[in-house]
Amino acid sequence: MTKKPLEKHEEIEHLITKTYRARIYSRFVKALKEYQLLKPNDHVCVCISGGKDSMLLAKLFQILNKHSDFPFKVTYLVMNPGYNEANLKLIQKNLNILQIPAVIKETNIFEIANAQDKSPCFLCAKMRRGALYNIAKSLGCNKIALGHHYDDVIETTLMNLLNSGSFQTMLPKLHSTNYQGMELIRPMYFIREKDIISWKKKCELEFLQCACKFVESSQKENSEINSQRLATKKLIHDLISYNKQVEKNIFKSASNVNLDMILGYKKGLEKISFLDHYDDEIKN
Repeated sequence: MTKKPLEKHEEIEHLITKTYRARIYSRFVKALKEYQLLKPNDHVCVCISGGKDSMLLAKLFQILNKHSDFPFKVTYLVMNPGYNEANLKLIQKNLNILQIPAVIKETNIFEIANAQDKSPCFLCAKMRRGALYNIAKSLGCNKIALGHHYDDVIETTLMNLLNSGSFQTMLPKLHSTNYQGMELIRPMYFIREKDIISWKKKCELEFLQCACKFVESSQKENSEINSQRLATKKLIHDLISYNKQVEKNIFKSASNVNLDMILGYKKGLEKISFLDHYDDEIKN
């Protein structure tokens, strides 16, 4: 008896659960468990920007939802900040190929942000995050899931150190300060970007890179933004020749802080200096 060929979305699911099980699916599940990102009866809003990371995240949740040992709900959301027609069609095409039943909500965020005199990136990011929380809450969700991965984490850690003079990382989950009862989670925390790219190529899919209208108007000839993040990505790559474990060590450093050997740290609004308890060591 001839076996029925798999449909495209079934092939993609098979790749995730078989070929990329160790590199992608298992690491997704590991982050969920290790950081307690998902609990019974949660209603997760998976936020889809149209890029490779968020599209993979949506597929991972779709697979997990079929096999989870406890109940939870998932809503797939495309918050349209003002994509041009070609980009929106590409998102809809990929949603159809992946068989992801996403809700598309229209906003005018690009229009508002791009009306600013200076670079609108900060305002755009802030407005998009707020819109995601607002829409997700209106849909009955208590969590929003974003597609940040391992490389985003180490790049953010190093960028804060080099550019802000502070040691801060990208946490796997955060309580919202403005939307009560809402939480942000990052289930792709352990997944490497190179494996996401490999999966994308294996699936023969093309996703959005950056659909920002500011980028379209200022760098039409270049699909990548010459940004601090790209410079940091290159710096990390260069540092590997110094130490092959540098990526792992940057990631590990955020959970291996020795408070006895730093000048100071913050706890909320409070600033703690090593001098506050320096003389206590002699008394004890």
